Amino acid sequence: MELVSKIMALIVGSVFIAIGLNLFLIPQGLMEGGALGISLIVHYVTGTKVGLTFLLISIPIFFLTWVVYRPFFYNGIHGMLISALVIDLFAPLEVTARALQFGPIASSATGGILIGIGTGLMLRRGISIGGTDLLAQLAAKSLKTNSGHIILLFDVLIVTAGSLYVPKVSLLFSLITVCSVGLTISLIVSWKEKSGHSDEVFNGL
Repeated sequence: MELVSKIMALIVGSVFIAIGLNLFLIPQGLMEGGALGISLIVHYVTGTKVGLTFLLISIPIFFLTWVVYRPFFYNGIHGMLISALVIDLFAPLEVTARALQFGPIASSATGGILIGIGTGLMLRRGISIGGTDLLAQLAAKSLKTNSGHIILLFDVLIVTAGSLYVPKVSLLFSLITVCSVGLTISLIVSWKEKSGHSDEVFNGL
């Protein structure tokens, strides 16, 4: 049953992330933090698929975790592969979003919440999608500090770089997205089932 729960969390979580990106963030030219944020910058500049770029960015990071701290590798490899695939499978939602014409404020908050739900569901089952979050966790382990602070620092730097490098990216709305993602993840991974037992949460967070 535990394996089935992890597979379901992986699939459902990846779908939430893909919807948040393709239906809300990308049509409005919004940013996210981490490796997804870097992938969005590349997408906005070159048109390259977000999932494919995310995969290419994450691969060397996973090689590093394999060498430095292998548990991070095992917790993230499946999440990275499946989420990258599902993100690109849901890319046609961008056309739907343009027809529906969601506003930037609603898109930044809603997209962030959906990505946070997807990421949080996976984290509760010990799954991570990896990316720069793994780098932050490695840095936190080395510096003996809170990984959440380093992840937030990475996210703010990436979103700021995106707003400076890509003219259509709004820093304010993208920061709303980052905050929505972080708050939603925090609520989900700290939530306890009615029985009083909490799910397994990824050790790095």
